[in-house]
Amino acid sequence: MTLILIISLLTFMPAEPDRDDLLIFQSEYSVEETRNRLVTVLRDAGMNIITQVNHQTGAEVVDLDLRPTHLVLFGNPKAGTPIMQCSQLAGIDLPQKALIWEDDNGDVWLAFNNPRYLGERHGILNECEEELNSAHTALNRFGESTIE
Repeated sequence: MTLILIISLLTFMPAEPDRDDLLIFQSEYSVEETRNRLVTVLRDAGMNIITQVNHQTGAEVVDLDLRPTHLVLFGNPKAGTPIMQCSQLAGIDLPQKALIWEDDNGDVWLAFNNPRYLGERHGILNECEEELNSAHTALNRFGESTIE
């Protein structure tokens, strides 16, 4: 009975669990529509779209299959430079990225690197707390605006 209950509970858990290193949002839209919505949200917020990568198309080029998966690189020097002033090595994680993908259940997800995780990674949580919190707030706003 306990095993059946555990299996039943796992069935209703989201396919992409909460993680400390990522900010993850589930979208009711397709990968393509979610990407389009995100790009609009980012541009409206003054972000520069640096490049977009369609990983599914890349896989097809080498005769491999991959569910729809898009990467959007974006940023704004006003937001990124202060973080790199705290630690230039943080530039390895900037510009910011968004991954949009369809899982094996057909659910669509949007994920960003969590700025607080990046702060821990680069040892700048205290020194750059205000900038990291600002980036965290902005990414949450971008995610929520994209999926609403």
